Amino acid sequence: MTNEMIILNARFDLMEEGILKGTGNIITVENEDGEKIEMEEPEEIHTYQGWKSINRQVKRGEKSIATIQIWKHTTKKPKNEDEQEQERMFLTNAFFFTEAQTEAIAQ
Repeated sequence: MTNEMIILNARFDLMEEGILKGTGNIITVENEDGEKIEMEEPEEIHTYQGWKSINRQVKRGEKSIATIQIWKHTTKKPKNEDEQEQERMFLTNAFFFTEAQTEAIAQ
């Protein structure tokens, strides 16, 4: 499962629990049985770095609304010239925030 799918499933779970609000946008999803279901899209969540990349800063003192295990990719540089780079994927905890917990970065 990709990070995008993991986060989308978590967003739906968080909206079901009442932690996230809906955006008002209706999306169509297909379940395992092939049935198409129309659902309200949950609000967006991002990590601290994710918000920073779109020019928003998490407000001081804010606590994450969710901790989600996502895939992280790393590359280990070789120590010797005859070695190759080693790539690795592993699950790590990431902390997510809503837009309400952020503010625009002054430019």
